[in-house]
Amino acid sequence: MTLTEMATQGQDSQGTQQSQSMTKRAVVSSFIFRFPPGQSTKPSVALFKRSEKVRTYRHHLAPISGSIDPTDPDPLAAAWRELCEETSLTPSDLSFWRTGKPFTFSDPSIGREWTIHPFAFRLKDPAEGGRGGEAIRTDWEHEGWQWYDPRAVLGDESLNTVPRLQDSLRRVWFEGTTNERAGKALAAGLERLRADHESGAHELTAIALTVFRDFIVYTQNHLDAEWWDMVRMAAWHLVKNGRESMGAATQNAVLSVLAEIEEIMEQKTGAEQKWDRILALIDFHLRNRTDTAQQVKNSFISYLQCHFSSNGTQKDRLTMLTISSSSTIRDSILEAYDALGIQTLELRVLESRPLFEGASLASSILSAFKSQSKSPDKHLHITMYTDASAALAARDVDIILLGADRISATKGVSNKTGSLPLVLSAKYVTPGVRVVVLSNVEKINGTAGVIDDGLAEGNDPFEVSSAWRSDGVKGVQVLENGMRGSKSDQENSSVTVANTYFEWVPLDMVDAFICEEGILQKDSIEEKTRDLREKADRYFGSL
Repeated sequence: MTLTEMATQGQDSQGTQQSQSMTKRAVVSSFIFRFPPGQSTKPSVALFKRSEKVRTYRHHLAPISGSIDPTDPDPLAAAWRELCEETSLTPSDLSFWRTGKPFTFSDPSIGREWTIHPFAFRLKDPAEGGRGGEAIRTDWEHEGWQWYDPRAVLGDESLNTVPRLQDSLRRVWFEGTTNERAGKALAAGLERLRADHESGAHELTAIALTVFRDFIVYTQNHLDAEWWDMVRMAAWHLVKNGRESMGAATQNAVLSVLAEIEEIMEQKTGAEQKWDRILALIDFHLRNRTDTAQQVKNSFISYLQCHFSSNGTQKDRLTMLTISSSSTIRDSILEAYDALGIQTLELRVLESRPLFEGASLASSILSAFKSQSKSPDKHLHITMYTDASAALAARDVDIILLGADRISATKGVSNKTGSLPLVLSAKYVTPGVRVVVLSNVEKINGTAGVIDDGLAEGNDPFEVSSAWRSDGVKGVQVLENGMRGSKSDQENSSVTVANTYFEWVPLDMVDAFICEEGILQKDSIEEKTRDLREKADRYFGSL
């Protein structure tokens, strides 16, 4: 039996025995962290002393906790609600930092089985527009609070805390369970992934694998069950706390690496040899990513040759329309154009607000074409369109070319917001258009797995308003003041600017999924979804 199987079996048997005759309750546990100005290490964590008026664990130290209501859209929404109710803190004062792996335990003394959803939030200092610790005003559920060193909390068993508080804290603050170099490497890697709004999922996965390799290098010790748990949890954090909305590829990659690490750990060789093989396999995965990208491009060329020729003769002109920026699409367009006997490529690109990735894509393609083209008979014509002009841009196009950040067997293809209106309008104005998705197989997400397909990544609303400001739109300051909100209790108006990056295009609106394996059929997507779910359950389920 492997280490993973033993951990899963132990958890399942223990949980089954303890959960009998228990009232089940799902709750959030939200830790508020404060960092010294200009530092990303040595934080303090706020713990709150529960009052005499609460029903359970009176006078115990706890994070901000509360039940998840049926009306809450997700656990994170419940966390924000409880924070506001119990501390008066809002997104103006806090920024969401990390989510922790949920876990379940029983407390026979009160007849409850708790499922804990841990979260971590960072308190904004005045330089970030926050009010600092002065903004914390507790309600009747607490009789006091103070800042603690999180390492001291993890190491002091004499603290009178609610049950399993230390377990919740470890799940959001992994720095307390690793050595300093490993903790810093993982934390810095997560921040890099979260802040990167330019790289595609393919590049982000390469970054995540590099961070994972560094973490493993810094944790070289005994290849035992404790190390294995720590490595699996680091992999889980890379999926959940980097760019989760673009994390399907990272999830596939790290699960594949974990499966191979487990095989190496079971080999009857020395520890030094095992370490060398573990690092070598991650290096292999990183190198192999280039080969996979080339295979996708080859599949795209074959698709064009099959569908856009007549009696073996290529068309003289091909018109493509795309949105946003994707390295896979950028490279595939240029290689296909170079390989096919097409004289003129008309490329139409939506500008892709608010960051204008479409303009960046067009610029990159044009620069590469000018530097690489050796044939005077080849002509590239690029037309830029505003996002609102999708229907006009789609008239008489041959192909709508989409990338994918996630592929779901039930929801479809998650791509840049604007993709769905583009496909809908193109199907209306040009019924014969082919909607083609270029993607690696690793973008497929497991059903009900680690990554929630219902996740909608919201981003800074001021990314949207900055374009208004730079163009001198009248009244921008009034709107931005409304977006920031007022601290006054008399405020009766507000402004919300939605800045959602991704949306779903249903599977039945896509004519071809082109990947490194060729053209992927829907039943293949469903099969790969099931396989991924099984892997995720195996390596993350017992954590």
